[in-house]
Amino acid sequence: MKARSTVQMDTDRVVVTQWRFAPGAETGHHVHAHDYVVVPLITGTVRVEDSAGEREVEMHAGVSYARSAGVAHNLVNVNGYEFRFVEVELR
Repeated sequence: MKARSTVQMDTDRVVVTQWRFAPGAETGHHVHAHDYVVVPLITGTVRVEDSAGEREVEMHAGVSYARSAGVAHNLVNVNGYEFRFVEVELR
């Protein structure tokens, strides 16, 4: 099952997308073309699948993190409830 993405803003400088993951939903493997910031809206755990393997990462509501362009991964909601975050891509 795929996570749902809703683009909230798309300008020449940023793309702001809200991601909603039903239990078990995933992004699908992808590579980030831009630096980005993630702002979790709910505290929960995601499974990160990347070239290093699989690991579970707890994300806390309102505690942002940033990554550089080139990150390649798949994210899976392992919670028994919908998980959401906002992603801000910097162009």
